[in-house]
Amino acid sequence: MTQQVKRAFKYRFYPTDEQAAELSRTFGCVRLVYNKALEERTRAWYGEQRRVSYVQSSAALTGWKKTEELAFLAEVPAVPLQQALRHLQTAFGNFFAKRAKYPRYKSRKKSRASAEYTRSAFRWRDGRLTLAKMSDPLDIRWSRPLPAGSEPTTVTVSRDSAGRWFVSLLCDDHITPAPATTSAVGIDAGITSLVTLSTGEKITNPRHERRDRARLARAQRELSRKKKGSANREKARKRVARVHARIADRRRDHLHKLTTRLVRENQTVVIEDLTVRNMVKNHSLARAISDAAWRDMRSMLEYKCAWYGRELVVVDRWFPSSKLCGACGAIAAAMPLNVREWTCDCGAVHDRDVNAARNILAAGLAAAACGDGVRPQREKSRTGQSSMKQEPQRATAGIPRL
Repeated sequence: MTQQVKRAFKYRFYPTDEQAAELSRTFGCVRLVYNKALEERTRAWYGEQRRVSYVQSSAALTGWKKTEELAFLAEVPAVPLQQALRHLQTAFGNFFAKRAKYPRYKSRKKSRASAEYTRSAFRWRDGRLTLAKMSDPLDIRWSRPLPAGSEPTTVTVSRDSAGRWFVSLLCDDHITPAPATTSAVGIDAGITSLVTLSTGEKITNPRHERRDRARLARAQRELSRKKKGSANREKARKRVARVHARIADRRRDHLHKLTTRLVRENQTVVIEDLTVRNMVKNHSLARAISDAAWRDMRSMLEYKCAWYGRELVVVDRWFPSSKLCGACGAIAAAMPLNVREWTCDCGAVHDRDVNAARNILAAGLAAAACGDGVRPQREKSRTGQSSMKQEPQRATAGIPRL
């Protein structure tokens, strides 16, 4: 049975000089409206303890267009400006719900240049896309077809730091769940091996950033020698951005292929709940951890499992997967990162990563079968709350051994 989902299809396009100028103006106006609305909301909250709603911000936008100073806002399409206010409203909603930090201002140099068009601000006809305020359709490179009979409901145009133009089309798509299987896999993320599977297979880490590190360093040295504000410095900046874009594209492509394979081959996928934000505070490993992109891999597994009818189980971050003996259940006292193989007191010899992946799988299967969490039992602290830093000397009961 197929399910209908909202799916974005991203393509590269090549605008004419007129289209590039129009879009650049739109990006600037979107950023200005977002920052100005954020400034008004901040002043109202800290000065008057008053919340400003989207309706009030929209009314203020109408007033800004009538002023001599901001009259140019009326020269660009109105829908992207309204969408910027909606995005700001969403950001404040996440902030007040404690899901995100306080919204930040958009920077001309660091923020992503983009504009969002809803159905009333573009024309889709015979497979050609024409945006508001433009007479000609965009020259899009259709690297893959859109779903049959589907039309875009939202269009997002963006330009990355390397100067490449992209258009993302949000469409309704019908996805057929993958055939059911009895296979299950536990995944241990690492640096030397990007992932180690409970089957014993190790996926080598491509280390995309390291492979292009010399090229990146050379481009950055050239950039540092250019005079600030000069045209040559802008050219050098784009060369640096192109190297970064190449690294990111290759990393994303590899992760998509890997996660698609894991989801297709297994009914249940078990992973660890890694706190990458805290792990990158280790300056010795931060560069390698960022290059591995574990958080991106988890995001891909989450939505692909939801699409194709698979089950994703996340094991608690404090589960001692590396120190736990998969044979007898004993937990080693210490396990430095340089120890890749270890021998338990029971005589079992373990490959650190393979053993961790098998323990993760066992814990995930136990949680899926019993409906219980996979957080290991801990002694109670003096406050009566579970201590997150204490670990038991034995594994939790009821977890099957592989």
